Amino acid sequence: MGMEALDIFSSIFLLGLLFSLGNADPVDDKRALLDFVKAFPHSRSLNWNENSTVCNNWTGVSCSDDGSRVIAVRLPGVGFEGRIPPNTLSRLSALQILSLRSNGISGSFPSDFSNLRNLSFLYLQFNNFSGPLPSDFSVWKNLTIVNLSNNAFNSSIPPSISNLTRLTALNLANNSLSGEIPDLNMPNLQQLNLSNNNLTGILPKSLQRFPSLVFVGNDLSIVNSPPPVPLLSSQVYIKSRNSGKLGETALLGIIVGGCVLGLVGFAFLLIVCCSKRKSEDGFPGKLQKGGGISPEKGIPGSQDANNRLVFFEGCNYVFDLEDLLRASAEILGKGTFGTAYKAILEDATTVVVKRLKEVSVGKREFEQQMEVVGSIRHENVVELRAYFYSKDEKLMVYDYNSLGSVSAMLHGERGEDRIPLDWDTRLRIAIGAARGIACIHSENGGKLVHGNIKSSNIFLNARQYGCLSDLGLSTIMSPLGPPISRAAGYRAPEVTDTRKALQPSDVYSFGVVLLELLTGKSPVHATGGDEVIHLVRWVHSVVREEWTAEVFDIELMRYPNIEEELVEMLQIAMACVVRLPDQRPKMPEVVKMVENIRQIDTGNRPSSETKSEVSTPPRHIGMESSIPQ
Repeated sequence: MGMEALDIFSSIFLLGLLFSLGNADPVDDKRALLDFVKAFPHSRSLNWNENSTVCNNWTGVSCSDDGSRVIAVRLPGVGFEGRIPPNTLSRLSALQILSLRSNGISGSFPSDFSNLRNLSFLYLQFNNFSGPLPSDFSVWKNLTIVNLSNNAFNSSIPPSISNLTRLTALNLANNSLSGEIPDLNMPNLQQLNLSNNNLTGILPKSLQRFPSLVFVGNDLSIVNSPPPVPLLSSQVYIKSRNSGKLGETALLGIIVGGCVLGLVGFAFLLIVCCSKRKSEDGFPGKLQKGGGISPEKGIPGSQDANNRLVFFEGCNYVFDLEDLLRASAEILGKGTFGTAYKAILEDATTVVVKRLKEVSVGKREFEQQMEVVGSIRHENVVELRAYFYSKDEKLMVYDYNSLGSVSAMLHGERGEDRIPLDWDTRLRIAIGAARGIACIHSENGGKLVHGNIKSSNIFLNARQYGCLSDLGLSTIMSPLGPPISRAAGYRAPEVTDTRKALQPSDVYSFGVVLLELLTGKSPVHATGGDEVIHLVRWVHSVVREEWTAEVFDIELMRYPNIEEELVEMLQIAMACVVRLPDQRPKMPEVVKMVENIRQIDTGNRPSSETKSEVSTPPRHIGMESSIPQ
């Protein structure tokens, strides 16, 4: 029995050892990655350190199923500069996917990459590589997709590429390649782009099945070429199997068909041009649901190498502009300064993209303002993660908040299944938003203005306090036009007159948000008839008639012993929405007043989440006579 017990123990020990080995970090690969990132300057921080496990934790790194090897490294747009350190990535001998696109990597193609014999997908586009392409591509027999476009490679195309029998996509566009194109007789090749190089000579017959667009920008001759490919055809042109002499009827049919096709194509181009001008719901063909092919699965669209997403310190997102513009997206809402989208990238990362409209400043001023906004680190201000500027598009990228905005929480459909926004939560929203605005007003030498405070720009942070988004845009946008919809109710009188937002107008807008929290009503809302009611005016009229209790949201009446707190909050709100800007309190004063309503974190009073029978306060609650009118 002793021997049997020993055998059982040994078996358990060996199984445990095997299990631990199978789930241990790939030590050698981890060291190679640490050597790589330590020796390679980059502008964005990565969460790579010796004390954390590589697999499923390090940004941009994927491991094999058993966790024994690193098989994918995806680091687009990280801000790498200079040459890839030798003897670092080349030690990842099991690597299958390498993406270093949209960085500032320079120098020649790393010679030690020949050690990466398992490489299947290689993405190095939009960098500053130069010199010749590798002479012997056949060392990477598993290569399926290669994208080396938008660099400065300047050699000829090596014939060894034709040995890549598994290759399905090859993009060498926008380099300085010269010489003749070798006969790339690869039956699996589906996508090809050799445009905008210095290639010369005769186009090989094996490549004449591709449309002429993929060869533009070169000096090539096409001999015995097939019929021209229609403008709207796919990238891969398949030759007709039936070749022979054509009769007059067939020839006439081709001519007529060609004319019709030409007219259709011309009409299509007109529609596209018009739609590009008029499109307000999304990027044409991009950032729309189901739009585009991922650049890591095919030939990417055009991108100005100088116009890249700019990420702020501490952001661990790993994607670039191509990823963003090809993401599945849906509109979250249209606001004063643009349209917000929920964008879901291929790796399931979800972000909010704000597409700005009518930016009135140039690139330098825009970037300076983004740097001011992006530098703010406060728990009650939603962090700006990245931005993008080009002549045609200006974008801002934020984290996605799945809970939705305070506006959605307050004004969602009210039915039997609705969970009311309780008073404790509303109080935390008010406290957090006030702290956030005070922080914003202290930035940039005490001159920063939010300029667009409303409940749809307030969210809940991890502690369930209000958190402000969409700040600092009023100074870079065209003067505010006439207010529309509910946004009109947030604007201070002086903003409506001058179209210019200042810190006192932020205080006014915050006061409207407080009234919104107290009443449950939108800043501008319609009655049963055609009358439109402005919340601030309505509250003033109710208070003047000494029917103050009628102001408060009926959903708040279920919570006991909060009447005094409601009145205190109403007094603060009314002080914020006085007509003259210099009579409004400063935000630090507002923060103290709101915080003094109750220390909600002390636990000294029963939570308002504890429901009781609906308590009806007296129809008149005493208000101080000094409330501004």
